[in-house]
Amino acid sequence: MTLHAQSAKLNPRWCLAQDTIDRQDIDHLIEWLRTYPRLTKGAVTLDFERQWSEWLGRPYSVHCNSGSSANLLMYYALLRSGKLRNTNVIVPSVGWVTSIAPAIQFGFTPIMCEADPDTFGLDLNHLEDLLQRHHAQTVLLVQVLGVPHRMQELQTLKDRYGFYLLEDACAAIGAEYGGKKIGTFGDMASFSFYFGHQMSTIEGGMVSTSDKQLADMLLMLRSHGWSKDLDQTSHQTLVTQYQVDDFHSPFVFYEPGFNLRSTDLNAFIGIEQLHKLDWMTGQRQANHERYLQHLGGRFYTQRPPNGSKVASISFGLLADSTEQRRRIVRALVAEGVETRIFSAGNLGLHPFWMNRYGKTSFPVADRVHHCGFFLPNHASMNEQDVAHIARIVLEAA
Repeated sequence: MTLHAQSAKLNPRWCLAQDTIDRQDIDHLIEWLRTYPRLTKGAVTLDFERQWSEWLGRPYSVHCNSGSSANLLMYYALLRSGKLRNTNVIVPSVGWVTSIAPAIQFGFTPIMCEADPDTFGLDLNHLEDLLQRHHAQTVLLVQVLGVPHRMQELQTLKDRYGFYLLEDACAAIGAEYGGKKIGTFGDMASFSFYFGHQMSTIEGGMVSTSDKQLADMLLMLRSHGWSKDLDQTSHQTLVTQYQVDDFHSPFVFYEPGFNLRSTDLNAFIGIEQLHKLDWMTGQRQANHERYLQHLGGRFYTQRPPNGSKVASISFGLLADSTEQRRRIVRALVAEGVETRIFSAGNLGLHPFWMNRYGKTSFPVADRVHHCGFFLPNHASMNEQDVAHIARIVLEAA
């Protein structure tokens, strides 16, 4: 029996992820549903976008149906903006497939970057080398597992080479660097509200930006390519530019868009989640620190920049070897602790990449791939839970 089969057979006592939608959230949702509200995208979605922007500290936010769709929108909005001189894009080796897939789908030329030995984000020395050689106009950064990257140094490179930064903060909601929330550094930033992340809308995502032109493009691309979601001034500018009559104006498609909208039902849950988001991320921060105290001296872990705030969706560890990881995972499963590989490991070792660009190996990313694993971290856990799980890991190692 495989480890995954064993894990599936057992009912883990410590799940890797815990739903952040609790009984009170459901009760409030039921009360709202009894008013027979509009459920498709409408006023509640607009209110959620506004409240999210206030919480994050960016003026424009666009709610969509997943974090993966948020990444898709970021790539295509930048491509359609007319800002790019070329379509070379630096992508991370450690992340998720939908951090890279849109680049392939939209005809970018993706160039993979080694992982930073401290944060597992982009290795900045390798990034600069790639920028010098390929003159990429776009860089996609993943804030890996809610551990902030070295944003001051990255901003220096951004100023020097003039690239556009897409910040994938899907797993980093509530993390901070230098007193600023993660997701406020890129030209656009994506977030995921999937089950088990820092907050959930069942399924859902968000793109936030400070650029009005990009925000308008995001709104059009999210909804078919029409201008109905734009403010009146932006809508009227397009109507005038293309000499559209009043009768046709709501259904003119200015861009080859998608339908990536979410619903007011998801947005209602999102607003409820925002009320307790700071508390939930605080619990994750506390658990992360507890894991570090128990395991940081024994294992290789991510090392966040000084003064940053971690809000990890799981706690990541690198075993000394593949064999040691196998031994630890078996012990965790036997004790009812759910685990999995570290993110997706090195994306350069997955078929979707190798079939197009060949096997891409790097020392840090490969070690994450072959030795990395996750431990549970969510707001329902306490100090005793962390200590017990850490003991299992240490004894197995």
